[in-house]
Amino acid sequence: MTAFRAGSGIASTVWTLGFVSLLMDLSSEMIHSLLPVFLATSLGASAFTIGLIEGAAEATALIVKVFSGALSDSWGKRKPLALLGYGLGAASKPLFALATSPGLVLAARLMDRVGKGIRGAPRDAFVADLVPPGSRGTAFGLRQSLDTVGAFLGPLLAMGLMLVWNNDFRAVFQVAIVPGFLAVALLFFGVREPEKRLNEGFANPFRSRQLGRLSMNYWRVVTIGSLFTLARFSEAFLILRALQSGLPIALAPLVLMGMNLVYALAAYPFGKLSDTMSHTRLLAFGLSVLIAADITLACGGHWAWIWTGIVLWGLHMGITQGLLATMVADTAPADLRGTAYGFFNLVSGIAMLAASGLAGLLWDRSGAPLTFIAGAVFSGVALLVISFPGASPKPRQ
Repeated sequence: MTAFRAGSGIASTVWTLGFVSLLMDLSSEMIHSLLPVFLATSLGASAFTIGLIEGAAEATALIVKVFSGALSDSWGKRKPLALLGYGLGAASKPLFALATSPGLVLAARLMDRVGKGIRGAPRDAFVADLVPPGSRGTAFGLRQSLDTVGAFLGPLLAMGLMLVWNNDFRAVFQVAIVPGFLAVALLFFGVREPEKRLNEGFANPFRSRQLGRLSMNYWRVVTIGSLFTLARFSEAFLILRALQSGLPIALAPLVLMGMNLVYALAAYPFGKLSDTMSHTRLLAFGLSVLIAADITLACGGHWAWIWTGIVLWGLHMGITQGLLATMVADTAPADLRGTAYGFFNLVSGIAMLAASGLAGLLWDRSGAPLTFIAGAVFSGVALLVISFPGASPKPRQ
């Protein structure tokens, strides 16, 4: 299979992986768009508890990626691990409908995020394997855009069902099971491992000699990614902020719908733009947008401020997330890409746990404005770091 046909664009496998992501995100966001409200109203959880659950869940996903990415490099195969990861994600969905305490929600979230961690690095390495360096930004932007379409449709469907079923959280969670298992089926039947990878041998990536091949440019990308994660805590706090402005519970999914719509619309064009302009300048622009989002969300509880902040948050995601994935691929050896994505996400996972826990603590003790001001401060620090001479990563030649 070739990644690109002459003059025709992106390989069908990249499109299929994008639609697999779309279906799984549709399933996940039907639940995640309601989960903070479910925890706060039905289970009586505090903002600190919600922050810890979200932080632990996302950190788990990112930490697991280091092992799945390395295993995919050592094994020389991406698809089996991706199937296992998507399968675990689908299998976790029924547990949310059965949860009667924050502890059970945490268990379901951890299972879901372990699945995400297992599939994430092999899938990203899969995309990098399929496309030439000059088109990786476009490919990652496309996959991220399709993924985010699912993240938009999930809250939309959840909101419609909440209105029809009179705020029945558990019934909505049950419906979310269906697209999760459809994603697994599409991956199983619709994606083939490239023959090139099937016939290659791969060294153990955990040997020190192999890890030593990860360059300083790669570790600069890791550092930048961790600073981004410290500045960008869980989107659960966007939902809680919108509820403070008077948004009805049934309409809570509108928050992630709005954010993900902007994210989906921005990811592909900015991914394409990253193939032709300085990555550092584009990262700096994305951080500036995140600072604007945090300041706007901190300014007041009026709906106009809240929705402006949500739109800016989605825009910064569209600018930066595919770009960071491209930068990892550009600075890592081809046979260590899975490992490279794994370590990138390990460090980001630790930062995510710290960021979401701190955000929840600040929220409970000092209120929402200080939480978002802290995010703006971390974003400013990250902006200063990437602006420092010599800090900009350079692609492998």
